[in-house]
Amino acid sequence: MTGGTWGGGELDLAAYLERIGVRGEVRPDLATLRAVHRGHVAAFPFENLEVLLGRPVLLEIKSLQDKMVAQSRGGYCYEQNLLLAAALERIGFSFSGLGARVRMGSDVMRPVTHMALKVEADGAQWLCDVGFGGEGLLEPLPLEDGVRVRQGDWTFGIEVEQKDVRVLRSLHKDGWFDLYAFGPEDRFPVDYTVMNHYISTHPRSPFVSRVVVQRTHPTERRTLVGSVLSCVRADGSSDERELGIAELAHVLSGEFGITLDDADTETLARVYSSGT
Repeated sequence: MTGGTWGGGELDLAAYLERIGVRGEVRPDLATLRAVHRGHVAAFPFENLEVLLGRPVLLEIKSLQDKMVAQSRGGYCYEQNLLLAAALERIGFSFSGLGARVRMGSDVMRPVTHMALKVEADGAQWLCDVGFGGEGLLEPLPLEDGVRVRQGDWTFGIEVEQKDVRVLRSLHKDGWFDLYAFGPEDRFPVDYTVMNHYISTHPRSPFVSRVVVQRTHPTERRTLVGSVLSCVRADGSSDERELGIAELAHVLSGEFGITLDDADTETLARVYSSGT
């Protein structure tokens, strides 16, 4: 099999499926899509550590597989969703890339910097996104205007705005909260290469100056942003505390499943210390 538009031919699908805990036959249907999406979210933490370690964020499938599958690391949106895209292409799904403007409750116009996927399965279209570092989906969401779906303890919806712009939203105690807006234009790997350069290097990027790590569960989200370790639940309750530098490696391993070698641990500790 050739590499394909999304690099599916370069992916070791068996190793990927083993990493995310999906066993048995896979086919391009909704049951497989749900299992792969759910398993991917559970297996891979969101993290921006490569940027803080001073290394380029590589988006080639072989690099993503080495980092995320073989080394049991995570990544941010392009890494996560490009790896998922390679798997979906290898399985035989029909899909396209999307570009989104992150809102996170703000009405400020932001550039298109987020990646998601529009996937066809069982005669319908689904929004798939395993790499959102805010309030991300657990499973595929029907790409239907006005849809409202509960996933675990979280509830998501999609609303249409002017000019075919749709908004992914999360239900909070005080109402709907806009996560990101996306249009109908198809995006391709080369588009995400450009976005990735901005996100990994621009001084206004949220990922160049502080640690951002997250793990999403059906009942809670655990997040480390800078020196604040927090746990947020769907009912709005939360716990948080300041994390000391001596705890960093232990928390990354224990809470987020990220184990770094000694050299990377020392480098990250210096960056972490300078930013707290």
